[in-house]
Amino acid sequence: MEGCRVPGSGGAAAAMVFGGVVPYIPQYRDIRRTQNADGFSTHVCLVLLVANILRILFWFGRRFESPLLWQSIVMTLTMLLMLKLCTEVRVANELNLKRRSFAAGDSRDEEPKAPPRRSYLDFDPHHFWRWSSFGDYVQCVLAFTGVAGYVTYLSIDSALFVETLGFLAVLTEAMLGVPQLYRNYCHRSTEGMSLKMVLMWTSGDTFKTAYFLLNGAPLQFSVCGLLQVLASAFPCHPQKPVPHTAHPASAKAL
Repeated sequence: MEGCRVPGSGGAAAAMVFGGVVPYIPQYRDIRRTQNADGFSTHVCLVLLVANILRILFWFGRRFESPLLWQSIVMTLTMLLMLKLCTEVRVANELNLKRRSFAAGDSRDEEPKAPPRRSYLDFDPHHFWRWSSFGDYVQCVLAFTGVAGYVTYLSIDSALFVETLGFLAVLTEAMLGVPQLYRNYCHRSTEGMSLKMVLMWTSGDTFKTAYFLLNGAPLQFSVCGLLQVLASAFPCHPQKPVPHTAHPASAKAL
């Protein structure tokens, strides 16, 4: 059933396509400025990559409005850029830490070694999504897309499968704030996380849900959009920082 159209649909469509990436601009700039990505959970990127890849596949089974499809494509590219920056900063910081430790130890017999390379092909759950090369993330995303795309191709004629695929896509996206909330809980701090990003999450999710409702988007989109609005503000819940001398091992960023 066709829903009411949003007034000024051209501007609303453009806002839908590009509005989702705006919250990540201040976080991206903060990471570049400070050269520290510890405050941002890269599992947010994982959640959004999975959600948007599934949504793109859902489009092949049930054609929804093209701005929603383009939004998923733009968001996927944005999350890859965020991952690239976070990986480069984290690996550089690990190497600098080893160099400082080497200098402090005043050892002249050994040269500081680069941190051991972690690859997604190692299948080590302890280092999942904390690999040493951006190429590993790209390969993982391509592998997931290939497997999910093949399953979708085989099951595209099943209405139950298609509807379930769409539900999984938006339900995954509704969990967007969970990785950042968990990271903040482990650190007992929101230091390094851009408050602007979280506020834009909430306002953007509100606009997106209204767009879903007014444009007759699939029911899964509208229901999970409401859930996402409720969940998006939780990561900014203030926590008391843990003293620097008492960081538990579990307090490492996701």
